[in-house]
Amino acid sequence: MRIDIISAVPQLLESPLNYSIVGNARENGQVEIHLHDLRDYSEDKHNKVDDYPYGGGAGMVLTPQPIFSCIEKLKGERKYDEIIFTSPGGEPFNQQAANKLSIQQNLILLCGHYKGVDQRVRDMLVTREFSIGDYVLSGGELPALVITDAVVRLLPGVLGDAESALNDSFQNDGLLEGPVYTRPAEFKGHKVPGVLRSGDHQKVKEWRFEQSLERTRQRRPDIYKKFLKEH
Repeated sequence: MRIDIISAVPQLLESPLNYSIVGNARENGQVEIHLHDLRDYSEDKHNKVDDYPYGGGAGMVLTPQPIFSCIEKLKGERKYDEIIFTSPGGEPFNQQAANKLSIQQNLILLCGHYKGVDQRVRDMLVTREFSIGDYVLSGGELPALVITDAVVRLLPGVLGDAESALNDSFQNDGLLEGPVYTRPAEFKGHKVPGVLRSGDHQKVKEWRFEQSLERTRQRRPDIYKKFLKEH
């Protein structure tokens, strides 16, 4: 897979993409991630990439020219499955979206900044818009990192244990993952539930499902109600 991330401040992205699971995946050749600085594509003599909004109002808007120049250059080199704009007004990004994106070959992530991007970019270039929550950030770089991490960890061979990703929250029937334990069996007076040390795989499976269901009921009643309705 190849992911191209376009940003007015790509410096915000460099370090997080070089460490942990994503960094290892890049080193191992399981994913290519390329950062593109919008200022490199600006035709303004001062390399400006933003301007005041028509109609007045506070804030600045990313201008279309650098974005079109960058994306058109990339599209001239290869075919892209999705051109994604990170925006508070996008559809909610969830595990199902990450699953679908992880089987694509080439993705572009466009990071908004300031008050966003000129609408013509969204109308003419963008194929999907994603939001990571009902709040506003300074730019789309953090959402781009979230989407990248969620997708890359699903690629074949990236996680040492492929089953690990399949047991994450939202993967099994959309429920939250229940509690997990490791050694020691007792710590500061708190013991690991006996069923997890019983060796009875069926009972362990049933216990985990019950715990997952209860945690979802307590913390995400919206998901719990949906689960009950569907099952």
